[in-house]
Amino acid sequence: MARVAELDRRMGDPTDENNELSYSRLLQADEAGELSKAGERALDELRLGADFVPRAEGGRLERLDTLVRVMRQVFRRDVALGLGYGVTSFMAAVNVWASGDAAQRERLARILTGGGKISVAYHELAHGNDFVRNEFEARPAEGGGYLLNGSKQVINNADRADAWVLFGRTSPAPGSRSHSVLFVEREGLDTDTWQVLPRYDAVGVRGCHLSGLRFDNTPVSASALVGESGKGVETALRAFQITRSALPGMAVGTTDTALRTVVRFALGRRLYRKSVMEIPHARATLSGAFTDLLTCDSLSLAATRSVHLLPEQTSVFAAATKYLVPKLLTDAMHELSVVLGARFYVRDGEHGIFQKHIRDLPVLSLGHAGSVACQATIIPQLSRLARRSWFSDEPAPAELFRPRADLPEISYDRLTLAGGRDGLSATLVAALDTLPGGTPEEQAVHGLARQLVDELRQVQEASRALAPEDRTALAAPGTFALADRYAVLLAAASAIGVWQQASRDGGDPFLADPAWLAAALHRLARRLGRRPAELPASVDARMHEEVLRRFHARSSYDLYDTTLAG
Repeated sequence: MARVAELDRRMGDPTDENNELSYSRLLQADEAGELSKAGERALDELRLGADFVPRAEGGRLERLDTLVRVMRQVFRRDVALGLGYGVTSFMAAVNVWASGDAAQRERLARILTGGGKISVAYHELAHGNDFVRNEFEARPAEGGGYLLNGSKQVINNADRADAWVLFGRTSPAPGSRSHSVLFVEREGLDTDTWQVLPRYDAVGVRGCHLSGLRFDNTPVSASALVGESGKGVETALRAFQITRSALPGMAVGTTDTALRTVVRFALGRRLYRKSVMEIPHARATLSGAFTDLLTCDSLSLAATRSVHLLPEQTSVFAAATKYLVPKLLTDAMHELSVVLGARFYVRDGEHGIFQKHIRDLPVLSLGHAGSVACQATIIPQLSRLARRSWFSDEPAPAELFRPRADLPEISYDRLTLAGGRDGLSATLVAALDTLPGGTPEEQAVHGLARQLVDELRQVQEASRALAPEDRTALAAPGTFALADRYAVLLAAASAIGVWQQASRDGGDPFLADPAWLAAALHRLARRLGRRPAELPASVDARMHEEVLRRFHARSSYDLYDTTLAG
């Protein structure tokens, strides 16, 4: 893809010490608690802000999976740069693309295509993810417009944004209909009535400008209201489906870099008269991390493409993706850290980027779409899916799993809060009748798929039996574990779908090979507590071979096998 290649060329080889965007330079900026000035300058030159603006509004955004690939290039280098330069603006903007009027969309597009930034403020520290209990007010003013009162904390770029998307209480009545979304531009605000709060120190993404805002009867015009008054929750939850689908796929780039760093170490470091790469445990860990990256990218692909193809089903897919992918990536990073050994603690030099990424990555599991919040989105839908969908729905369309296939435009109004249908798990069920079983690798895949379908049946029975109080965010811990099991099954279904389409298209010999699918399903089955049979030795050999091939070819460890600058 031309845009991905353009971005990678501009950022250059990250291992070249003379490159202003090398790992060593990015680490220096992180130690200083700053975003890389050279990084922001490069992204300005590339007009990255336009990638967050739909083509209809004068930008480049056409499809969500493409945006994920573009931002993955930034996340490979620096999570803080990815969040601090652009993703925060995207997270804010989708509220306006989804529910804003033409004038708001035009103003927002002008800011982003001109290199400006916007921030989003959903939550307050006192209430966490329970944002319907927020106290920040956008009180209707006499004569029209609103008066902003209260504080918002831990906002990225609050101090340097050209505008803010604020979630505020527009009515004192309890319930979800008392909140609205406002698009507030900095220019023209009464400077005596608002202030930026002090910056927070952070363990991860140290370069991000995390601060807050305080308003004291700050007047804004009625034109700031996004959508209808009292519809803020619906607007936010539709926006979450897009950001929850996209952000995890961007983060795949961090673990890609981590794996590449550890492969380099394992090839160059000698222990017991052998290279670390020759130690069976180290070799298996590297192959396992690669397998998890493919699994994560498969689920991310299904989620981002579902926004276009299956918007009525996206709510649960997006929540599962945002819940599971950061967990799998973080677990893979910690497994890789064992291979790296004491060098895992080093914050500079050849391996310092690993330490930075492992500090930065957990931030993606927090914020407006934290792990528990995502599970709380899935839980109320489990019993409905168990009764209406599982083992009866049609499988997802083939286009959901084909990375380069065309997509229709995003239909924001078709994104529903709870759909009751799940074509992704139906892909897993249907696979039992279509998966080949000739080679040992194919037989392994078929046996694992049978176990996973059995797991889905158990999840269905448990979901049907849920008590009314366990169908809410206040459910017992066992229900949260049920949501976890379901997310793992969606990941398995996604991997199966990707392999099926690759084997039919024949364009990528590795993705068409059942070896990676066998490895992926085996790891997912073990994550579910299953004890599957050992895989054929050929599976490990094939995965190890591909890890080395992509390292030496300087290509990505995701579904796209993209050539990289370094």
